Amino acid sequence: MKRYKQIDVKRALALAGTFNFLCSCARACLLPFLTLYFRQLGLTPAMTGIVMGTKHLITLVWSPVASLLSKHYNKRRVVINGSLVCSAAVALVLLIIPPADVRTQAATCNMSNVSSSPTQSLGGMSSVGPTTSSTRTRAKINTTLVSLSGVTFPAKTPPDANSAPVVTSKASLDEKSHPQLSQENVSVVVNNSLAEPKTNGSITRQTTSSVAAPVRKKRSNFKSGSGEPLGEKTEEEKESHFGFLDSLKVMDTQHQLFFLILITVSVWESVSAPLEWAADDGLYEYLDFADASDRYGSTKVWGLLGAACGVGGAGLLVSQLSCLIAGQIPRSAVHFYCYAGVAALPLPAATYLPLYLNKKRDRANRLLKAAQLVRGSPRALLCAATTLLVGVAGSAVDNFLLWQMQDHGSSELHMGLSLALALLSQAAFPLLAGRVSKLLSPGRVLTVGAASLGLQCFYYSFLWGSWAALPAQVLSCFSSGALWWAVKVQCEAVATPGAERSVRRIYSALSLHLGSGLGSFAGGFVVQRFGLTWLFRGVAVGVMVWCVCLPLLQWKAPRQRRINYSRLLAADASEASDSESEQERDWLDKALEDDRSNNNYGRRINH
Repeated sequence: MKRYKQIDVKRALALAGTFNFLCSCARACLLPFLTLYFRQLGLTPAMTGIVMGTKHLITLVWSPVASLLSKHYNKRRVVINGSLVCSAAVALVLLIIPPADVRTQAATCNMSNVSSSPTQSLGGMSSVGPTTSSTRTRAKINTTLVSLSGVTFPAKTPPDANSAPVVTSKASLDEKSHPQLSQENVSVVVNNSLAEPKTNGSITRQTTSSVAAPVRKKRSNFKSGSGEPLGEKTEEEKESHFGFLDSLKVMDTQHQLFFLILITVSVWESVSAPLEWAADDGLYEYLDFADASDRYGSTKVWGLLGAACGVGGAGLLVSQLSCLIAGQIPRSAVHFYCYAGVAALPLPAATYLPLYLNKKRDRANRLLKAAQLVRGSPRALLCAATTLLVGVAGSAVDNFLLWQMQDHGSSELHMGLSLALALLSQAAFPLLAGRVSKLLSPGRVLTVGAASLGLQCFYYSFLWGSWAALPAQVLSCFSSGALWWAVKVQCEAVATPGAERSVRRIYSALSLHLGSGLGSFAGGFVVQRFGLTWLFRGVAVGVMVWCVCLPLLQWKAPRQRRINYSRLLAADASEASDSESEQERDWLDKALEDDRSNNNYGRRINH
């Protein structure tokens, strides 16, 4: 007779909680700061949005496929351990990619060692290029250096991130007659670029020296006596320049950086995406086998607490370091080292993590049935549309909130503590869920959650200081905590017994992956065209408009009666009961009533 091992539910929950805590802590050390690192490398907002959108779409498609394959071949534990190791290794590859010339990696560091005198700064830059006796030529070279290097890190992200100060041909012609005016214009441009508090002087000199060779090349093409400005290209040169897409060899540095990061992030997400689904499925089937599936949700709060510790600790650690570590490594690389180090800690817990393989559960069919259940209920469709919109709006906060905070003087300390406060307030909502459910229906709680997110985005567009974003993070208790509580209630209302978890995954995929992916694509181009401020204001207006329409649509949506499943099971006991005639039912009811009346009469006589 085969002996089964004794099931210890408390031990299983403790291991699962520890595993979720450490995995969430590792991800939070890096992922919230990832777009900030892309900005320092030199990606534009549109490029950053494409990279993050691709990351979400890969997770949306690959997670269920990898989970099905790991279940089919019974390799869940191998997938979990391999995902932890490979994701930590691939993340470190991003540190090998060199930054583009248009930005600096030390953008977040203070500029205490840079002289504020425009004369000294101009003199330092003019020493890079070749020295000539002509005032007009020297002024032109200095202006070209400033416009080509692009090392200026703006205090606020401009609507067009590719714009740079350009000297027109008219200005270059005026330099001949007004040399003093030309020098004043150059001094103003250089002074504005060096007055930013987020530019390092040493890196500025290094970047300008790297563009000195193109300037000398342009200077050699100057046609004497033709009246053509220095560095002006002919028509043939312009045509060959615009044809750079025909060959990767002539691709500019920024696009090379973009494709390298896109490929690396795609590989990184491909190896890390199967982790969550494989661990969740194994744990849930283990608890379901032990008849303790109702305690599965208790492990989720440990993920939020681990993420709060990770993002707060990483922000605090990086803010205490100097701009460069060991003379060459930027301090932003510490986020990657923290991610790789903390990702190794869950390996012992993953080795003993309780997993169970239930081959009778067909997850693909369950997901399809869950999608059909959502499609068949009007209120469930409204909830799905709300979660999709919340995912689009949340991607703006996830991708570009730290950009907005950095533009207003926030350091990694302010960013980490702000995000940690948001996660803690989200984890605290279950303590208020009992009182909120007595005051508001789940549909109204859903509206309140979406409206809270809109208020947060509107507040982010008016930041004025380093700590200004902190008060708005408290609203995450309702914008995320209340919203997902309402989604959970909606899942229980629409799902059949045993399908609640599949329906919940449909909503999470719509919000966290599909909505975030679409929002990342759109948000990057909006920031590129209009700026960060208008991105948050546009998101706030869109969410608020939907919150006005949502109660009206919920009021018009028909209510579905809850099904009494015990009555259905009793009625489905035999097919004969379905064919029973109404006359036979009446006869049986009459006989039961007569029997009750006879019994009562007998009792009265005996008394």
